[in-house]
Amino acid sequence: MLKSRVITAIVMLILLLSALFWLPPLAWSVVVVVMVMQGASEWARMSELSPRGAKIYWGATLLLMLGMLVLDANSTSAQQTTTHLVAYLFSAVLWLVVVPPWLMMGWKVKQPLLMACVGWMLLIPTGLAMIDLRAAVPAPWILLGVMGLVWVADSAAYFAGRKFGKTKLAPSISPGKTWEGVAGAIAGVTLYIGLIWVFRPEFDNLQMLPALMLTAWWWVALAIIGDLFESAIKRQAGTKDSGALLPGHGGLLDRIDALTSTLPLAALALMFQGLS
Repeated sequence: MLKSRVITAIVMLILLLSALFWLPPLAWSVVVVVMVMQGASEWARMSELSPRGAKIYWGATLLLMLGMLVLDANSTSAQQTTTHLVAYLFSAVLWLVVVPPWLMMGWKVKQPLLMACVGWMLLIPTGLAMIDLRAAVPAPWILLGVMGLVWVADSAAYFAGRKFGKTKLAPSISPGKTWEGVAGAIAGVTLYIGLIWVFRPEFDNLQMLPALMLTAWWWVALAIIGDLFESAIKRQAGTKDSGALLPGHGGLLDRIDALTSTLPLAALALMFQGLS
């Protein structure tokens, strides 16, 4: 299981890095749309939509994503910023206001329309963030940096949890996650930020280090929330994985769950920085 997980992760990383650095913007947008559509298919399954409802949801998601991209292509920079800002604010409301009580109260949401809307709030901003962060200067390092932080946190939590995990983090949602894993994630991310601070000249300022560390630790918390939320939805649906696309990993949402809660808020923070 671990061998297939590692092999799949290496192949995914090679493909992603190739796309990040070599694809033109339009081709990258196509890749993002494909990823969003795969996520929509898995979300429809976990939301227990009927076969007809899943097809309608998939088609509506495709229209929304393509509509956003066409709107971007025919809008001024200010109009595009406003549209994306609204999407990211919806994402912020989902992750900072809706999901925490959802997890703490153990809500079981069975209304198809509500689940469909939650899926759009989760998937559409993530897709837009993958496009916006990749285009941010220095491209594509901003997107890769945020994704790298989440990957480091996830990997460190996994191995720390396997080695030292005893105290359950959320046993009713994801019994395998532990506070020791969280500590491992924080330690891994701290090292990651330290390396970035040392080797990236734009961050080589001692006064920036505390802010970078606090932001990184906050991002670890967001990543954990995203991970736990997908686990809660899978538990509600009675399924172990969101799909079977990736050997050793499950579905696409199993791999990007923490990115759905971090990338849109990173794009939102970057947007506010640009507006200030």
